[in-house]
Amino acid sequence: MRLNQFLAHAGLGSRRSVEALITSGRVKVDGAVATLHTHLEPGGSDVRLDGRRIHLPDRSTYLM
Repeated sequence: MRLNQFLAHAGLGSRRSVEALITSGRVKVDGAVATLHTHLEPGGSDVRLDGRRIHLPDRSTYLM
C-alpha cells in the first residue's frame, strides 16, 4: 500500500493533501523519514506523524 493512501484511509486528509505532510518530513515509517515513494504493509509497519503512531480504523461502518 502506498503511504499517501494509508494516511488518507487513516483520516488525515485526501491523498493529495497528505503528500504535503510526507514531503515536509513529518512522517516516519519504521523510524526512517518517509518519501512519496514509500510502500508499506498496513499491519506490519510502524507509521508515525510528529511522533504519534497512526492506525487504520478496524472496520468500516455502512449506513443505509
